[in-house]
Amino acid sequence: MAKLTKRSSHEQGLHTEQLTGRTQQRFFDFTEEENFLYPEAYDVDFNKRIEFDAAKMDNNAINLKLRELMSQGYGSIVVKNPLAKHSLGVGILQRLNLTFEGSLGYFGIGLIDGPNVRVTGRVGWSCAENMMSGTVVIEKNAGSTFGAALRGGDLVCMGDVGSRTGIDQKGGTILVGGRTGAFSGFMMQRGRMVILGDAGKNLGDSMYDGTIYVGGKIESLGVDAVPAEMTELDRAWLTRKLTQYGLKAPNGVENMTKIVAGKQLWNYDNLEPSEKKLIL
Repeated sequence: MAKLTKRSSHEQGLHTEQLTGRTQQRFFDFTEEENFLYPEAYDVDFNKRIEFDAAKMDNNAINLKLRELMSQGYGSIVVKNPLAKHSLGVGILQRLNLTFEGSLGYFGIGLIDGPNVRVTGRVGWSCAENMMSGTVVIEKNAGSTFGAALRGGDLVCMGDVGSRTGIDQKGGTILVGGRTGAFSGFMMQRGRMVILGDAGKNLGDSMYDGTIYVGGKIESLGVDAVPAEMTELDRAWLTRKLTQYGLKAPNGVENMTKIVAGKQLWNYDNLEPSEKKLIL
C-alpha cells in the first residue's frame, strides 16, 4: 500500500539545476529569427501608433479593425471606450503594444501569443485564457477563471480576482495584487502564481505541479496542496518579478507562504480504495 503520511514539498518550486530529458529538445535555432513568427504575422513598427474609438463598434468589428491596423504596420494601438464588450483582442499571434482604455467583458485577450496588453479598467471571466506568451496587465479587478489554462507569459491584475484563478495553469506567471477566490490553482500543472492578498477556500486543489505564493491569509488548502519552505531563490525571484510591475508584498517576500503539490495524487490509479477515500 502507498504511504500517505509524508507531507513534504519534494523540493518543488524554483531550482538552479538544468532540466534534462525531453524538455530540453531544441526546436529552433536562434539564428533563424524568421522562424520565430507565425506565417500570417504582420511586420509592425512599435513607433507607429494609432488610436480609435470603439464605442459604436461591436466586438467583431473591433477585432477586425485591430487586424486591419496591424496589416498596415501599426505596432502600438490604443482602443478607446471598449465598453466591457466580450472577446476583444483575442487570437493575436505576434508582438504588439495594445492598450484598452476602459473595461473588457468575458473572454478578453484570449488565445494570444506575443502581444503586450494593458487594460485600464476591469475584465470579466476568463481573461487571457490559453495565453502563450507576452504580457497582460489589468489595472483594476478581474472576474473568475483569470488566466485559465495559461501556458506562458506574465498575466497581472493589480486588484482582486474571482474564483478559480489559474485553473489548469500549464506555465507562465500569474500575479494578483489583491485577493483571489476559492479553488485558485485548481489542477495546476506548471508555472507560478503570486497572490499578494488573501486566498479563498481550497487553494491549489488537485495541483499536479507548479508553485503558489501567498502574501495574506489562506482560508484552506485543497487536496494534495502542501506548504513548502521558502528559499533564497524564491525570495530573489519574487523581489525581481514584483519590482518589474511596481508591486509589493504586504509583509515582505520573506514572509509569504509557499504552496506546492504533495504528489500524493501522482499515482492515484495505483492506490487502494481506502487510500483513495483518504485523499478525497
